[in-house]
Amino acid sequence: MSEQNKATVRRIYEEVFGQGKLDVADELLAPDAIDHEGEGGTGPQAVKDVVGMFRAAFPDLQVTIDDIMADGDKVASRARFMGTHKGEFQGIPATGKRIEVEVIDIIRFGADGKAVEHWGLTDNMLMMQQLGVVPEMGS
Repeated sequence: MSEQNKATVRRIYEEVFGQGKLDVADELLAPDAIDHEGEGGTGPQAVKDVVGMFRAAFPDLQVTIDDIMADGDKVASRARFMGTHKGEFQGIPATGKRIEVEVIDIIRFGADGKAVEHWGLTDNMLMMQQLGVVPEMGS
């Protein structure tokens, strides 16, 4: 089951986030999946909303998985999101600047192989520094 769950996480990163195939979220997430990151949300629609926001702001969004491991019903991963800020993002007009931020996710899976719970940490401070919205430390 662990290898199947890791493959599902790879599909979330590569197909849903990286390629913008939002319908794949319906296949991979339980209808009542809980997202504990940020404002949270439930079900595939919460993921579709986040992906839509990111892909509108960073249309060339790419995701690279640096580490992925599984234990029981959970998969932990460390990935990098990269893209060029070409659209509004959280009220910030397009800057044309590139971002590369690290994301750490833990996803729990149900018996049916669908993601049922997500916890995540994104280096939002680094992203805001790369966009020029927040000065770099020591500046």
